[in-house]
Amino acid sequence: MKRSSRDGFTLIELLIVVVIIGILAAIAIPKFAGTKQKAYIAAMKSDLRNLISAEEAYFADSVAYATFDTTKLKFRPSSGVSSPTIVPGPGYWSATVTHSQILSFSCGVGVGTPNPLISTAGEGEPVCK
Repeated sequence: MKRSSRDGFTLIELLIVVVIIGILAAIAIPKFAGTKQKAYIAAMKSDLRNLISAEEAYFADSVAYATFDTTKLKFRPSSGVSSPTIVPGPGYWSATVTHSQILSFSCGVGVGTPNPLISTAGEGEPVCK
């Protein structure tokens, strides 16, 4: 039986593979960073939508919106999302939240009043700025 003198990869072949993997990683990593920020913003908007449902359910039971205590609402924010800052009024309320990973962003919602962050947003529409 004749044995081949070439049993493995050459150093050049291995270096080419390493360079190709490095190029692919350099392209992919920035795209994932943007995806994480979009996920954090989606979590904040989702929490505000859940807060709207909780506030309206509370209003249906007690004919008043909950003030600053979200335990009455049985509402718990997602991981990393701050507890909402609720500003109630007679027949209206607004709230804002932030995320621990992107402090430069905050999201807000207004029900019966303009949105606290962007006044042109629709009623009950969570928007971020």
